Amino acid sequence: MDPQRIDWYSVLSGFGSKSMNEIGFIPFLGIMGISLLSSLVIALLYVRFFQPRSTGSLIYRAFPLLGISITAIFIAIQFSLPLSLGLLGALSIVRFRTPIKEPEEIGFIMLVVATSLCAATFNILFLCIILGVAVIALLIMRFGRPFLMVNDNSGVVILEIPAPLYHQRNRELFDTLSTHIPSGRLDSVAENDGQAVISYNFQKVKQSSLLDLKALVNDHYPSATLNIFYNNNQAL
Repeated sequence: MDPQRIDWYSVLSGFGSKSMNEIGFIPFLGIMGISLLSSLVIALLYVRFFQPRSTGSLIYRAFPLLGISITAIFIAIQFSLPLSLGLLGALSIVRFRTPIKEPEEIGFIMLVVATSLCAATFNILFLCIILGVAVIALLIMRFGRPFLMVNDNSGVVILEIPAPLYHQRNRELFDTLSTHIPSGRLDSVAENDGQAVISYNFQKVKQSSLLDLKALVNDHYPSATLNIFYNNNQAL
């Protein structure tokens, strides 16, 4: 087939792999460009919709190289059965022991793999559909957060107070906590060595409310200590 007469629409929107003769160098280069572009889009989604917590992960920087590498590997092996079997044998003895620091990273890595496979098999329509559905899912996760996090805890307030003072003013303490943290709930109350420790979980709370609570405790209970811990950096 004359490379100049290739039906680009059928090549880029087909649902099955093409032979290397049908593809040609220019479409192959275009496919690699599409794989790179999709990986960059996924990296942008990672930055916009997911913020790493305490680990400081920058895994999105590897998405472009990961995407074009996967695409190139699968384009190469789909035209050679011996090569594909050899790669399968090689991968069976390779062990990657670097742990995934954030569970959300697995989803983004799988998205890069899926789009790269679509590019490698010239299923560009599937690639666009996958990216579109991924964006919709991330938007639902972002704007449907209150619904999805009904039982999720954004943080915890730890109040340590002398046990005698706690027994005298516990009702007042709990009223104060419920007023400033309406979405919170009591997790535990423990006494040890003359100190009462109150653990109070909360969902998303305004920072001003927590600061007001801390100031109130310092003013009315000088012997008490209040600490606030966040489970993630989106608790505020």
